[in-house]
Amino acid sequence: MGRVPNVTRADAQAALRNPLAFIAARWTPDPRTVRRAALAALVMSVVIVVTGGAVRLTGSGLGCPTWPKCTEDSLTTTSEMGLHGVIEFGNRLLTYVLCAAVGWAIVAARSQKPYRRSLTLLGWTQFWIVMGNAVLGGIVVLVGLNPYTVAAHFLLSSALIAVATVMWQRTREGDAEPRPLVGKAVQQLVWFLVAASVLLIAAGTVVTGAGPHAGDSSEVPRMPLDWETVTKLHAVLAWIVVTLTFALWFVLKAVDAPKEPLARTRELFLILLAQGVIGYVQYFTDLPEVLVGAHMFGSCVMWIWVLRVLLSLRERPGPAPQPSAVPAQEPATSASIASPR
Repeated sequence: MGRVPNVTRADAQAALRNPLAFIAARWTPDPRTVRRAALAALVMSVVIVVTGGAVRLTGSGLGCPTWPKCTEDSLTTTSEMGLHGVIEFGNRLLTYVLCAAVGWAIVAARSQKPYRRSLTLLGWTQFWIVMGNAVLGGIVVLVGLNPYTVAAHFLLSSALIAVATVMWQRTREGDAEPRPLVGKAVQQLVWFLVAASVLLIAAGTVVTGAGPHAGDSSEVPRMPLDWETVTKLHAVLAWIVVTLTFALWFVLKAVDAPKEPLARTRELFLILLAQGVIGYVQYFTDLPEVLVGAHMFGSCVMWIWVLRVLLSLRERPGPAPQPSAVPAQEPATSASIASPR
């Protein structure tokens, strides 16, 4: 076991002034550690969406009726608040787990050698989105689960997932200029797919805001829209996304595209089919909570794979590995072979 270095007063002052730089100067993570840290942040960004959906679907949205405390007199839930209070407060606690995951991703990215500023910025972007969404979540509670603030809360979570996905992808790439793997026409088709997916997710929040799952047993306002109409619009957008995905797969096959974009597109198509089955089953079975929660999870997975399709259209090679110096060796002769070692 190596000797633990003494921490001087100057070291302590440096750690207080810039703890990230202090850690980076003393720790170089393995590239796999950086990738795992980015993946942990992405997984937690999905988990927080799913647990937030559980809060809504169990009618626990006002389990803690105020914010930032749980009640006027208590920071945590109390026994009088029952299961709804536990569920809502538990979701709030998971925000700290999400912050820890994002913090780990920032520290790992900052400590990587050579230093990659773009990767660290992606980590900090996640941090500020989490902070903004925490405040927005508090506003959602304070305004009594207003459906427009709830929709904004979900959309900001989708933005967090997008940044986390990009960071996870960038940990597996270099910092060279991106090199396209497909032509302009295919790239434009994918951007249409991304735009349609954004509209699909936004329409999904409207369906939720106008639907029966208000998030609490009390009287909660709903969006003044015909639920059947917005649901059909959501379904039309879903079919547009499916059609664009199938068209993209067909085009990639026709132009003999590289393996990566073709594989990601095929995976997205299968995810969309599964998501569509869940969507139609929940519609014809009067929106059971379990299926609605599964549909929310599927929405997150779909969004991640849409972005993975987009990011697979180019490659960013890392720096070429430097060949290790091999000392020159004298040619083997019968004398040298026979000589003692």
